[in-house]
Amino acid sequence: MSIFTRRAKEEAVKGENRLPPGQSLTERFPVLHYGPTVVYPNLDNWDLRVFGLVEEPVIWNWEEFSRLPRTKITMDIHCVTKWSKFDTTWEGVSMKTLIDEGFIKPKAEAKFVVQHCEHDYTTNTTLDFLLLDTVLMATHFEGEPLTPEHGYPLRFICGSKADRSEVEAKYIWKGGKWLRGLEFRADDKLGFWEVNGYHNNADPWTEERFSRGW
Repeated sequence: MSIFTRRAKEEAVKGENRLPPGQSLTERFPVLHYGPTVVYPNLDNWDLRVFGLVEEPVIWNWEEFSRLPRTKITMDIHCVTKWSKFDTTWEGVSMKTLIDEGFIKPKAEAKFVVQHCEHDYTTNTTLDFLLLDTVLMATHFEGEPLTPEHGYPLRFICGSKADRSEVEAKYIWKGGKWLRGLEFRADDKLGFWEVNGYHNNADPWTEERFSRGW
């Protein structure tokens, strides 16, 4: 895509009020994460652990996780490093579906969830945020399984709808790559980037990038 085409597309989404302040449109999908890329030779030993303030702790292996109800969503995604990508399509498993259908049963006092990922990476959000229909535990991007660089086999992804009808959005660092655990908590607990100065709320529309003067 030429720079002129990119600029025209950027002006179009800006005119539709879809481009958050300080962001630029990209047609690529930049790779940014903490630690080296995780490559699984196979998924024989992979599992996802659900623990903390839940009625019944759960551990799913890959075969079991793959049988859970599936969801597809299209949304715009925004990175704290100032790029946005539009009309991206993801497939995977919705937290709202898992809770609504009783696969996960949070206790009444559970208000927050910490995502535990490979390399001991963590990030934190409210439980209510994970229940939005612009948040997904994704296995596929644009009809293909995730690549290792983008979190294969499982990552959280979060974004915003084209019509901005969602009640909350966050930069995509709030969706951890190489997801391995979900910890339900009564209190908030800062994750890796949050401890290191990133804003705990991470709203792209108000440019909540950093909690300190970076």
